[in-house]
Amino acid sequence: MLSSPPQLPTRRYASMELCIAGLLALLYVPLIWHWVDGWLNKSISIQHEYFSHGLLGIPFAVYLAWGARRRWQQLEDRLHPAGVAFFVLAILFYGSGTADLMNLSLPLMLIGLCWLLKGTAGVRLQAFPLLLIGLATPTQLPYLIEPYILPLQRFIAAIAGFILLQLGIDVEVNEIYLSVNQQLVEVAPHCAGLKMLFTSFYMGLILTYWAELYVSKLRTGLFFAGIVFISVTGNILRNTILSFFHGNSMESAFHWLHESWGGDLYSAAMLGSLIVLVRLIERFVPIHLKVQNVEPVASTPQPHPPYDF
Repeated sequence: MLSSPPQLPTRRYASMELCIAGLLALLYVPLIWHWVDGWLNKSISIQHEYFSHGLLGIPFAVYLAWGARRRWQQLEDRLHPAGVAFFVLAILFYGSGTADLMNLSLPLMLIGLCWLLKGTAGVRLQAFPLLLIGLATPTQLPYLIEPYILPLQRFIAAIAGFILLQLGIDVEVNEIYLSVNQQLVEVAPHCAGLKMLFTSFYMGLILTYWAELYVSKLRTGLFFAGIVFISVTGNILRNTILSFFHGNSMESAFHWLHESWGGDLYSAAMLGSLIVLVRLIERFVPIHLKVQNVEPVASTPQPHPPYDF
């Protein structure tokens, strides 16, 4: 009786993948734990706090990558030269001792490994999880963007001042400063909703993927326009309430909403409204716009292309 040959290649590849996973865990679990601890306890730099959406995004990226493991195993093993470049760059960044470069080494390492193991097809398969991890990696990007959101700070201060005036409250607005009952409040970049805008766009990407809004440009465009509207409107209301609390010496309420769990609750409510927005779009916005009264145009049938792109 003939017996089937032992599955040595399969076992060898499985062992190699386990070794790679173990090395990645050894290198990057302490780094990711540093991020998580900083995000939860707010002990990380204020620029790196902008990336706290990684608390949700990184586990979701791992979930998606694990769900694609069967298709990953079916891909042909193919080494791409770009993988070597990304891998070497990741090692150099990790060994630099600079915090931001060490952070960036994680997405570079993952992209490099995908290219090294499965070539371009592997990168394409894991493109969305890699994007989620890349956008959750703490960098100095918020610091570079902050100088350009001064118009948004002025706009929020002006609208908040207008709302307080309608409520009969003594308020003066000067650029990004509100003086409420002689108490000065600054609409700083962090308070202008830049962090919340970062988080909302990130969660918008996840919801777009989860609800498959990307199949319709109309739905996707309306969704991200709604994200901007909700984020800006929510932060106008938040700064209005904070100015009212501070101007009326309600310091405990001010700190509750500004730095304590009240601010987290407010942010969670804003993110929850994105789910409501998705449901409204799915219910009332068609996937494709219908074009009426258009005569069909006769054409010569074309042969199918030899490849499906």
